[in-house]
Amino acid sequence: SGIAFSHGVVWRTMRRFTLSTLRDFGVGKRTIEIRILEEVHSLIKYFESYHGKPFDTKMILNSAVSNVICSILFGERFEYDDPVFLTLLKMINENTKLLGSPMVLLYNFYPSLGFLSGASRTVLQNIRELNAFLQKLFQEHKEEFNENNLTGFVDAFLMKQKQESRKPHSAFSNGNLLFSTLDLFAAGSETTSTTLRWGLLLMMKYPEIQRKIQEEMNHVIEPGELPKLEDRKKMPYTEAVLHEIQRFANIVPMGVSRSTPADVSFRGYLIPKGTEIIPLLTSALNDELHWKTPDQFNPSHFLDAKGNFIKREAFIPFSIGRRACLGEGLARMELFLFFAGLLRKFVFQPP
Repeated sequence: SGIAFSHGVVWRTMRRFTLSTLRDFGVGKRTIEIRILEEVHSLIKYFESYHGKPFDTKMILNSAVSNVICSILFGERFEYDDPVFLTLLKMINENTKLLGSPMVLLYNFYPSLGFLSGASRTVLQNIRELNAFLQKLFQEHKEEFNENNLTGFVDAFLMKQKQESRKPHSAFSNGNLLFSTLDLFAAGSETTSTTLRWGLLLMMKYPEIQRKIQEEMNHVIEPGELPKLEDRKKMPYTEAVLHEIQRFANIVPMGVSRSTPADVSFRGYLIPKGTEIIPLLTSALNDELHWKTPDQFNPSHFLDAKGNFIKREAFIPFSIGRRACLGEGLARMELFLFFAGLLRKFVFQPP
């Protein structure tokens, strides 16, 4: 169910609805840029409160990025110190970490061994608590529902659910509401915030690159102003650095699994219908045929001889094809505005 792991008619229906709804609520438009910039200002204030002292950026970056997707899903943002919000993020982060652990991977193949794995029990408990949290939010939206004032994705889904209430096999079930919300939240929060953390760490490791970004911004942006999306095309070096951060960090080395709809013959191998296929994105992001120095952090991978930004065919951190990440457009907006905004206000150095 949901978007990421559905197939056939359900997948096509949910993907089409989700893309349309995300556009309706500003993704790719000026309205969502304004929301992101508001969050950038809040994040900058939080950073300023430390007066240059070192601190762990993990939770605050996750909170800021998650607030953007929360505003799209629920029509509201949370304060950074909201205990319910922090608990929600903690559960998602913990599950993201544990789902890649050896014990949970073993449990996925051999569920009968679950009694041996405390990690798998933690994941399942977090999922139960996360589901309960979302069900409470859904109920609040149902009670306050106003078809003339849809506040976000959840309200739009409830409206569609109401319209198709008499259809016996509608894709707009309560289960799909839950899993679609989880898919969008997961896709729109942890991966983007982790990429931003990688970006800040790499700027500390390569101060000369950080300095060149700030010099580029000084030439493009008015004093006292933060970068806007319209500035991106005038900042080729910053754009190249952001792309190289995603390529080098490679935080999602494997894409979401897919399934063959029919028997497929590929390079002499027969792949039967229904076979699970997992794309290895890292094979493209580190391919020596496409990257001059694949093992090094090198923004020139995305620059031509004149310093202009160039697109690269092997750059596929969001996967490729019809199953590519739905949140790519939003993620690219967030990465630019958060990363450039922070570097506009601060110089990042190791403690």
